[in-house]
Amino acid sequence: MADLFDTMNSEDDAAEPEIRRAKAPLAVRMRPRVLDEIVGQKHLLRPGSPLRVLAGESGSTTAPQSVILWGPPGTGKTTLANVIARAGGRKFVELSAITAGVKDVRAVMDQALQDRDFHGISTVLFLDEIHRFTKAQQDALLPGVENGWVVLIAATTENPSFSVISPLLSRSVLLTLTSLEDTDIEGLINRAVSDSRGLAGAVVLSDEAMEHIVRVSSGDARKALTSLEAAASVTLGEADASDKQPGISIEHALQALNQAAVRYDRNGDQHYDVVSAFIKSIRGSDVDAALHYLARMFEAGEDARFIARRLVVHASEDIGMADPTALTAAINAAQAVQFIGMPEARLNLAQATIHLATAPKSNAVCAAIDAAQADVKAGGSGAVPMHLRDGHYQGASALGHGKGYIYPHNVPHAIAAQQYLPENLTGTEYYKPTQYGAERTLFDRLSKIKNLLRNK
Repeated sequence: MADLFDTMNSEDDAAEPEIRRAKAPLAVRMRPRVLDEIVGQKHLLRPGSPLRVLAGESGSTTAPQSVILWGPPGTGKTTLANVIARAGGRKFVELSAITAGVKDVRAVMDQALQDRDFHGISTVLFLDEIHRFTKAQQDALLPGVENGWVVLIAATTENPSFSVISPLLSRSVLLTLTSLEDTDIEGLINRAVSDSRGLAGAVVLSDEAMEHIVRVSSGDARKALTSLEAAASVTLGEADASDKQPGISIEHALQALNQAAVRYDRNGDQHYDVVSAFIKSIRGSDVDAALHYLARMFEAGEDARFIARRLVVHASEDIGMADPTALTAAINAAQAVQFIGMPEARLNLAQATIHLATAPKSNAVCAAIDAAQADVKAGGSGAVPMHLRDGHYQGASALGHGKGYIYPHNVPHAIAAQQYLPENLTGTEYYKPTQYGAERTLFDRLSKIKNLLRNK
């Protein structure tokens, strides 16, 4: 297989000193140069796709479009840009959002306009990590993209809906890259072991070591190749001089890398996705899935106080009176986080998660307050009945405040049959308990209470 991430032409490769290629990381040496060598992302590489047009494949009749490549690390965003860079007839310019500013962007745009008008050369601009660009910096890209001075290829690991300005989104094609399948990673590893630009057959890989590297890579090609290179280094370092092809064992792989890649950005899209999955798993009563996402947040260093707050909200939003102790459990876990901190508080958060996930579910509390607020917002407040108004201040009795109020503790069952809602809302029912958990008993009790209130 050809060099994976180089941007040099094939003529340059032939003259490149072997020592330089040997020193490059394995992930760099194994980057593909043509689209057909790219592992995964087949949904983006169909005939006539925007990427194939950008790569200058013969038969493409449409003009190249600006694209935004969105996907997790190691899925091929930079690889695709470098493959496109090899397409003839265009000038390729690369900027990094980490170091480039508005001045750099405008300089590229000015040069691209000159190249087009005076030399007939089109420019492809690759902007890595566009989510790091400010609004002003992204605004500087608009004239060039809109007028066709440049074809933009922007890469990001964060959801462009949150990190890229709308005018730029509307002028580009959004292409979503996905994590690689295990079979894709296996093929990539096997190719790197045997290819002359990779390990060139210097080692062999055991099935157990392969399985471990695939697992810890979590669909990240760069992580897989880096792990393979580290394992090969350990193996070769321990090998006997007489062993012409030492084997990478599971012990070598574990020694090289013993912790899986956790893909999670506390300030980005993965943060919201994992938290969303956590809450939805609790709501769906899947305790194992809930614990899985909780563990991912722990490993990624999520703020334990944030997790605790979500549990407290969820206890009322999706459980409520079906298990009134759920809120107590969530608050206790939140207090434990404050009292003892992490990592010990992970046990308290796990206990609360298990409690909430296995508890009976009801959204009646949420539905009740939503309905009540909807009435208030719609102007359905109405006047507070006179007998319920405050009668303690001077002159209140003269206004009739509190007159006729029945003190509930002076009547049977401590339930006084009198008007409580404003007159215009008489008969309105907001809270409707379900038949699940403790609400089943509450349903019967509430029915009796309402019958007593109607007998006023």
